[in-house]
Amino acid sequence: MVNAYQQAGVSVEAGYESVQRIKKHVATTHRPEVLSDLGGFGAAFSLESLNYQEPVLISGTDGVGTKLMLAIEAQTYDQIGIDCVAMCANDILAQGAQPLFFLDYLAVGKNDPEVVEAIVKGVCEGCRQAGMALIGGETAEMPGVYRQEDFDLAGFAVGIAERSQLIDQESVKAGDILLGLPSSGIHSNGYSLVRKIFFQDHSFKLDQVVEELPLVANLGEELLKPTRIYVQALTPLIKAGLVNGIAHITGGGFVENIPRMLPDGLSAVIEDGSWPVLDVFKLIAKYGQISNKEMYEIFNMGIGMVLAVSPENLDAAMELLGESNHTSYPIGQVVDHLGHDIEIG
Repeated sequence: MVNAYQQAGVSVEAGYESVQRIKKHVATTHRPEVLSDLGGFGAAFSLESLNYQEPVLISGTDGVGTKLMLAIEAQTYDQIGIDCVAMCANDILAQGAQPLFFLDYLAVGKNDPEVVEAIVKGVCEGCRQAGMALIGGETAEMPGVYRQEDFDLAGFAVGIAERSQLIDQESVKAGDILLGLPSSGIHSNGYSLVRKIFFQDHSFKLDQVVEELPLVANLGEELLKPTRIYVQALTPLIKAGLVNGIAHITGGGFVENIPRMLPDGLSAVIEDGSWPVLDVFKLIAKYGQISNKEMYEIFNMGIGMVLAVSPENLDAAMELLGESNHTSYPIGQVVDHLGHDIEIG
């Protein structure tokens, strides 16, 4: 018998099934500090065993943006959750924090337990990569707000840092070397423009083989590559005190994000060509007829994180990254300049 809530388009039974499906994935992210299971009205996480002298909690929240629309069209649901975690985890990492736990919010037009499971499975994979526990969340079925096949995904992360090891603008000095860590692709920014260029201005298809992208099977595989999570790469450098500043290259590209880690009176000079720009950005520039300058104002251009490192620490930082199989490129320098801007040349 169909009850009144089902007549309104909401299935309580599907919600129960979704929770049961995701529990096994969530359990794989748990840390010893987690004190609660899914299903309560709140989630508990203990800090007492972490042995911080002056602990500071760092939090961040973000979503995935219109990259979701490509995942929905491709019916590829098991990676988009990694993007959601990455956007939050990389942001708090940029403050010098060790990520601790994550909560997600998933809004759907229709609760399909298999789809919900696939999405949350991706969230859990991102949490494992970031060393975070997924300790809670919410799945909201919202017919009338979303079409049946649509969904939105957002998250909230909390990390911890010793007060003395917080990374802020005041640690960055003129003469610091800018060290770039490669991105996996576009990550999760600029997709409104990407979709316009490929699917409105030109007639590309997600399953189309693109000659300029020889390393992937088709365009959809390239556009849906998950955002890289940098926690494992950067945590040893942060603990060793080798990093003065960190910029997560998200929306606004190099031009907006690098100045965010610089104190007043300092600017950045980027050496264009000092790292391999990914093929997908060349493709975007070509079909969108976008200038090099504007590309740097929108996209990460193949660099997902930029570190400010003292010259005397550069070799040690690159060596430590290499030991964990992470590539890095010296891509520029911090300079004295009252404009507080960025020069690319």
